[in-house]
Amino acid sequence: MGNVLLTGATGGIGRPLAAALGAAGHQVIAVGRDVGRLDVRGIEADLTDPASLAPAMAALAAELTEIRAVVHCAGVSPVEAVAEAGPDTWRRTMAVNVASAAELVRLALPALRRSKGHVIFVNASPGLTGVPRWSAFVASKAALRELADSLREEEAVHGVRVTTVYPAATATDLLGEVRAAFGRPYDPQACIRPESLAAMVVWALNAPADSYACELSVLPG
Repeated sequence: MGNVLLTGATGGIGRPLAAALGAAGHQVIAVGRDVGRLDVRGIEADLTDPASLAPAMAALAAELTEIRAVVHCAGVSPVEAVAEAGPDTWRRTMAVNVASAAELVRLALPALRRSKGHVIFVNASPGLTGVPRWSAFVASKAALRELADSLREEEAVHGVRVTTVYPAATATDLLGEVRAAFGRPYDPQACIRPESLAAMVVWALNAPADSYACELSVLPG
């Protein structure tokens, strides 16, 4: 148990995840915009601008010497083909989905090393394959996977664990919007419940001292 930095805590997956982490005894610190809407502690930062994380984390480091985990759950999911997606789409998608995750981890690493903590990236099953008209999103998820794999190798010597969670379709408003953009049906009953996915993330975080899951694929039951 300990302090957990959580991005995307106001989202369809992040909100139940914040609740599940709190119920498991962790102290949740939400990172992002509009965190004042939550019943957990928060630090304000704009994930479209990863540089905004440094001052927020500096203030936090003054009072926290140990961080148990960083969980990156934030994400944007534009549906645009390469021919349609301009620089702003790519910049925003890569910033929120990848660069902000890398910067938050970098800033938290001294505290994570002290606690032999855990970094969890909530990725997506489409991050493993190309998807037409979802180019920026899929590219960002592939980059997030490689970030996780590199970080795992780099930080193993410090005892820091790194897990990537690959959920299939999860019942959120964002998925409904994406399915609508693709002209595909959206049936929440056929998807993973966000609360169920949150429970899986907490399970991964609470792994025993002698082993842990470095990759976790989650499918609808």
